[in-house]
Amino acid sequence: MAEPERASSARSMRAMERILAAKGLQVVQDAADEVPEESPGDREWHCRARADYALSRWRRATPPRFRDAEATMPEVIDWADRALADNAAAGALLLSGLTGTGKTHQAYGALRRIAAGAPDRFELIAVNSADMYGNLRPSQVMGASEHELQRLSRVQYLFLDDLGTAKTSEWTEEVTYRLINYRYNHCLPTIITSNLPARDENGPDLSDFVGARVASRLAEMVTTLVPMIGADRRRGGRAA
Repeated sequence: MAEPERASSARSMRAMERILAAKGLQVVQDAADEVPEESPGDREWHCRARADYALSRWRRATPPRFRDAEATMPEVIDWADRALADNAAAGALLLSGLTGTGKTHQAYGALRRIAAGAPDRFELIAVNSADMYGNLRPSQVMGASEHELQRLSRVQYLFLDDLGTAKTSEWTEEVTYRLINYRYNHCLPTIITSNLPARDENGPDLSDFVGARVASRLAEMVTTLVPMIGADRRRGGRAA
C-alpha cells in the first residue's frame, strides 16, 4: 500500500502548489524534506563505506610507527593496484635489501593503498617472521600451533616481515613450506620482506634459508621483486 499512498500524497501536494501559485504564494520546502545529496543508496556512499572499513582493518594490523606509510615506488604501486583489481592475479611482492632501506614502510604502504581503493573484502595479517615461528612452536594447548598456521595460510593478505632472520632448521623449513605452498596453490596475495637477496651466487640468499622446495614455489609465486638499495634510513640514509 506504500506506493499508492505516496502517489496520492504527491498529487495532493502538486494540487496545493497550483492553488497557492494562483494566489501568488509559493511553497517553501522544509529542509527535513530535502533529499540528501548522498545516501546509503548512492554508489559513492558505498565506495567510501568500503574504503573506511578496509582502512580501519589496515590500521588495526599496522604498528603505530607505520600508520603514515605510503607506497611510493612504481613497482610497489603497480602490485597494489593489481591486487586491488584481481586478488588471484597479484601473486607475491618480495622486497629485499639491507636493514633500514624502507622495505617495511613500502609494504604497509602497499596494503594501505589497497584498503583505500575500497575493496569488496579486506583481511590482513602482518607478522614478523621471528614472531611467527615463535607462535607456531608446539605448546601445551593442543592444536593451537596448527590453528595459527591455518589462520596465516588462509588469510586474504599476508605480510611476512623479515623472512630469513630466524635460525634455520628442518622445522622452520617445513613450516615455511606448508605456509607458502598453501598460499601458492590458492593464489593468495602475499608480501614478503627480507634482508637477504633473492639470489646471490657469492653469498647467502633467501633460497638458502627457505630451502629448495619453498624457493621453487617463490620463484613462480613472486610476480614483483623489488631490490631496495641505499643506506640505513634509521641512521640518516636514504633508500633508492
